[in-house]
Amino acid sequence: MESAIHFKKLFNNLAYLEKISRGLEFEQCTFIGCDFSGGGFSNCKFVDCSFTACNLSNADLINCQIKNVMFKDCKLMGINFSECADFMFSVSFETCLLDYASFVRKKMPKTVFSKTSLRSVDFTECDLTKSQFIQADLTDAIFQKSILKEANLVSATNFIIDPELNNIRKARFSVYGLSGLLARYGIIVE
Repeated sequence: MESAIHFKKLFNNLAYLEKISRGLEFEQCTFIGCDFSGGGFSNCKFVDCSFTACNLSNADLINCQIKNVMFKDCKLMGINFSECADFMFSVSFETCLLDYASFVRKKMPKTVFSKTSLRSVDFTECDLTKSQFIQADLTDAIFQKSILKEANLVSATNFIIDPELNNIRKARFSVYGLSGLLARYGIIVE
């Protein structure tokens, strides 16, 4: 990764533990089986990239531009996506481990979280309009002043979302998710 600009490159089984890369640009690049845990990226740009079976746990993404980046089968525990640049921020996650991540104040409409663990993820003041939580585990996830308009949480599990503190207009839930919407009131749904 010595070059500053990478276009349509494949990075396979790269071990870059506890190292910070600065000022690099990646467009239409593919990362497979790479380990960036404990390190990260600063002022980097990722456009139309994919990460498969990568470990980015506790990696920093300070002021990184992330546009149309797909993560599949990745470990992303503890990442603070709030540190990423807001401009054009767009991501998707499939079968990922995203526990303890933070998306505070991110605008990320239409984001897909498919078969992903989102335990203790912080979505405070996050715009998740029309996002999809497909078989997502939201145990202890934080939703405060979040926008979930038209979001799909039909197959999501273990969430607690206060309808008085969050905008859930036209969001979709299953009957099994009602207890997560009524938790504030101490109501027991059987």
